[in-house]
This record gives sequence, structure tokens and C-alpha cells, in this order.
Amino acid sequence: MPGGSKSRNISGQDGFREKASRPPAAASVRKPHYHGHRERMRLKFARSGASAMAEYEILEMLLYRSVRQGDTKPIAKRLIDEFGSLSEVLSAPVARLTEVKGIGEAVALDLKLIQAAGALLASGGFRERPLLTSWTKVLDYCRATMAFEDREMFRILFLDKKNRLIKDEVQQVGTVDHTPVYPREVAKRALELSATAIILVHNHPTQPFSVTLGHA
Repeated sequence: MPGGSKSRNISGQDGFREKASRPPAAASVRKPHYHGHRERMRLKFARSGASAMAEYEILEMLLYRSVRQGDTKPIAKRLIDEFGSLSEVLSAPVARLTEVKGIGEAVALDLKLIQAAGALLASGGFRERPLLTSWTKVLDYCRATMAFEDREMFRILFLDKKNRLIKDEVQQVGTVDHTPVYPREVAKRALELSATAIILVHNHPTQPFSVTLGHA
């Protein structure tokens, strides 16, 4: 019958429209390979401490502060490869840091802030015990404060009668291979601080890390 045929055609069209109007199934979104990595790293640090972590792992966690998204492990490894160690990364000038892929000025300044906090912590620690228990400790202190300086500087560590650090001061800053020293100014400052001993430190920026020490 014509009426029946017409009814079937309409039914078929409605079925097609209904099928066509259904939204396509959402494609499964692939999570990045580093998904959840930051939380795993924080858990590792909380459970085992820094001694259980490589230097690049500590550095990549420090980068979480300024690199809010993405994988910081490759950036941390590039920094370690470029400068050699975590200490030397933090001591590097901003201009050198920004040469590394993934490090902008804001990230570089954040790393320098961490270095400044570490230097304050180091000097506080030296005040709690004799500074001159070994020359190794003096060199470690100098590395923390002077590594990768791009100009020669003359630095003085002023000590009290128990050989504890009173003050660490940069007396003069020179060029790449020269810095002037004025003994009168050194003696004057030592008297002002009532220092009973001083350590004179002079760096050599043209070499990887080299300082000349003198004790008086």
C-alpha cells in the first residue's frame, strides 16, 4: 500500500538522522610519559632523603618551582652536563645558565636565589664550628661562593680567635685576569671587625675552578 511504503521510508530516514546525530566516541587521550613523575619524586625524597637521589634528580625537583609544567629531568641533565655538578650549576652566572636549552632568565634567577640561600646556610654552619679544621672545608666554602665567577676577585674571610667566620667580604673585583689589592684597606677592615686571623682568597676565572689561598 502506498501509505505503508511512505511510513517505512520516514521510519528509515528518522533512524538515519538519529544515528548521524550521535556524537563520535571521544578518542582516548594519551598521558605524557612523565605523568605522575613529580609526585613520585617528592615521595622518594620524603621517604629516603637526598642521599638516595642523584644530583640531577635534586636539580630537577628544584626546577619544579619555576617550571610549573612539563618534564624538568632533561633540563636538569643538560645543566649537569654543561657545568659538571649541582654546586657548579647554582654558582654559574645568569648569562651562562640561559645558554642552556629550557632555561630562561626567570628560571636562572630562581637558581641564583637558591644559591644565595645555600651560601647563607653554609656560612651559618661554619660559625657553629671552627672554619680551619681543614683546608678542604675552606675550598668547599669557596666553591660554594665563587665557582664560575667571570671576573677575578679578592675575597677575605675574617676569623675570630677560635677561627670561626666573622665576615666574608669581596674587597676588590677586577677584570678577567687582574684584580688590585690594597693591604692598608685589608688591615683597616680586619681591625674594624676585631678579627684575629684572615684568609685571603683570589680566584682564577680563566681556569675551571682555581683559587689561591693565603692565611694571616
